[in-house]
Amino acid sequence: MTSQLTSPFPAIRETRPGAEWWRTAVIYQIYPRSFADASGDGIGDLPGVTAHLDDLVALGVDAVWLSPFYRSPQNDHGYDVADYRDVDPLFGTLADFDDLLTEAHTRGIRVVVDLVPNHTSSEHPWFQAALAAAPGSPERARYLFRDGKGEHGELPPNNWESVFGGDGWTRVTEADGTPGQWYLHLFDATQPDLDWANPEVQEEFRSILRFWLDRGVDGFRVDVAHGLVKTDGLPDHLPPVDAEATEASLHESPYWGQEGVHDVYRDWHEILAEYDGDRALCGEAWAPTVDKTALFVRPDEMQQTFNFPYLLTAWDATALREVISESLRAYPAVGAPATWVLSNHDVIRHASRLALPQSERHDDGLGPDSPVLPDTVVGLRRARAATTLMLALPGSAYLYQGEELGLPEVADLPDEVRQDPNWFRTGGERYGRDGCRVPIPWTAEAPAFGFNDTGASWLPQPAEWAQFARDTQENDPDSTLWLYRTLLATRREHGLGQGAIQWLDGYPTDVIAVRNGDVTVVVNLGSEPVALPPGTLVVASEPIHDDTLPADTAAWLLAD
Repeated sequence: MTSQLTSPFPAIRETRPGAEWWRTAVIYQIYPRSFADASGDGIGDLPGVTAHLDDLVALGVDAVWLSPFYRSPQNDHGYDVADYRDVDPLFGTLADFDDLLTEAHTRGIRVVVDLVPNHTSSEHPWFQAALAAAPGSPERARYLFRDGKGEHGELPPNNWESVFGGDGWTRVTEADGTPGQWYLHLFDATQPDLDWANPEVQEEFRSILRFWLDRGVDGFRVDVAHGLVKTDGLPDHLPPVDAEATEASLHESPYWGQEGVHDVYRDWHEILAEYDGDRALCGEAWAPTVDKTALFVRPDEMQQTFNFPYLLTAWDATALREVISESLRAYPAVGAPATWVLSNHDVIRHASRLALPQSERHDDGLGPDSPVLPDTVVGLRRARAATTLMLALPGSAYLYQGEELGLPEVADLPDEVRQDPNWFRTGGERYGRDGCRVPIPWTAEAPAFGFNDTGASWLPQPAEWAQFARDTQENDPDSTLWLYRTLLATRREHGLGQGAIQWLDGYPTDVIAVRNGDVTVVVNLGSEPVALPPGTLVVASEPIHDDTLPADTAAWLLAD
């Protein structure tokens, strides 16, 4: 298939150099298995997404990002890909995807799809061929197979650990039944890492990119973007032993953030540039500082990368001022937008996380025996204020499905229903990410809260989610849904995404105050009310009385 340089969606494909859509877009993440289920089998699907596109238009987003829907055994819910060029029957068909893309573009919504280049599924034809082939074969050279240490190769090749817990290596049984080589998997054992030094791997992903670009997608969110390249020789990971080690040094490793990853994205940048319509790459690049994150969005690499330092910042005015200032220095310095995010499918929802101590791990999840459980009232209040601040900042922003409903993390999932590899590989030490992936509620009085018509749900939904259902909030001006709609409409009307902020003085240290264009934003992260500046109130995250801003509240005002 050749590159498609003329788009059937001219409204979507309009190009304005310097004002590309991804610089200011608000992009809505859809985790397909938990969004909407048209088939009724308890797992969300692509027709379910298409059926709710008008709800996303009403919300006011510019694009959607679809988490993986490719053929997969679903050991890591689609991040273990067996076929990058087809839709898993759980989610529908390629025709369903094409229909979704057409309907989204008709409504002016762009579509970004997930790409998983660090590893494949162990059921991918390449890995199955590698298992059947001999050590040293071209089939094994696509992955990171190595001989073990010890007298009989009984020890792993090095000390690398899996992100999901346990060893990062698994030993295979050779065709003759003898214990054989080991293969690297930085995630689950069913997710073997590819060897990105292999030209065949590089060419395969060029082809995969073109397959989806030819279908008309607007870009790719790149999974584990910082992890593709490993240090030559695969040396042991020797983390610092000093208890006072800096946060930056704790992230250093032979398999994260190697310089070679940038060559991959320079190559991909050229492929996307062959296509009209400002196609975009957004990296899931976990890096310890804003400056290191910004390396991924230099002019010849990706267009966006998630601002995880911002996501991980505590509910603290000083810390937030610092990360916002650093972001608005580092990203524009390389010609890129800051890309803000507060929640996604891998972290505790911010309606719960912001009410937890900063010491709690963002990816441990929550469960009945967690050391601390959040105050749901405080969490939602802070989440609404945090989003009100985020959507006033220049650049792009990502929303995670259900946050516009104020959904909290589900902490009381029974052990027997949990499915995250984190849970199993750590022996229940980490609850994992199931709590942020529970199917979202649409209709309070319907089976499965309108997720489908049958009441089936791959993870159980809490009974109290009736209060969060979209139809419950639809006509309530005090609801979180109304807040998000108002914020998004006002953000677009006043061009806040392409604006610039000015910090305002004269406020207590636990208050953030900025001006973006003609909008003044004040956020009270303290415990006492503060006086609002003069101006017309446009939107506030909580009710405002007597021109004072309550604790854990944010407001936008226009100058009189």
